Amino acid sequence: MILNIDELTMRFGGVVAVNSISFGIKKGTIFGLIGPNGAGKTTIFNMITGNYIATSGSIKFNEKELVGVKPHLIVREGIARTFQNIRLFNSMSVLDNVLIGFDFQAKYTFLEAVTRLPRFFFEEKRIKKRAYEILEYLDILNFADTKATDLSYGQQRKVEIARALATKPKMLLLDEPAAGMNPVETEELAKIIFKAREDFGLTILLIEHDMKFVNRLCEEVLVLDYGKTIFEGAPSEAIQNKEVISAYLGDFKHD
Repeated sequence: MILNIDELTMRFGGVVAVNSISFGIKKGTIFGLIGPNGAGKTTIFNMITGNYIATSGSIKFNEKELVGVKPHLIVREGIARTFQNIRLFNSMSVLDNVLIGFDFQAKYTFLEAVTRLPRFFFEEKRIKKRAYEILEYLDILNFADTKATDLSYGQQRKVEIARALATKPKMLLLDEPAAGMNPVETEELAKIIFKAREDFGLTILLIEHDMKFVNRLCEEVLVLDYGKTIFEGAPSEAIQNKEVISAYLGDFKHD
């Protein structure tokens, strides 16, 4: 297991958003975290990435405890994420948005940057070259100098994934990556996720409402409702589970 979550709980005042959740994710798998709106899915993402500190319970990544660890240090451990609502820097180009992902990887000191010593220029060149490679990998190299928010929704999602890949993650958390996409864009995204898993050696944790997309990608899913686990297993079994169907109550998309 690359990620082990044990009895994880998150309370906001008197509201229990996540209630004693436990699950594990095997290295190299695509794992789905699903459930109706308000089930606690994004709250779990926020605890894994350090944006929320769990009220109780444990989050271990490669056997290292993450509860209480600062978000930027969790990125250095190898966890990157995208957001349900795309978060790009509006005034910056596509390239500059991706370069931010390399921030902690620069191998020069503040003094070397200020005085413009040779290592600074070497590192800047290396990082920019790698950024271009990632943009080319995601087929958005032509937009490198374009303002990120001038791109289509699907292309902006690629920029966000590119920035996440720039951090050299071992695990990628995708929060509703297919939301707002048309069927063609969704199919292209599925292919990107499969390919990136192999090429970058990723483990992927995915939040998604589109069950057709989940069935296409995930080997295993955990279904939440009101902060509690109601099902864990194969997605093909989840869509036949009475408790899961009841939780979605018509919000399910399946063929």
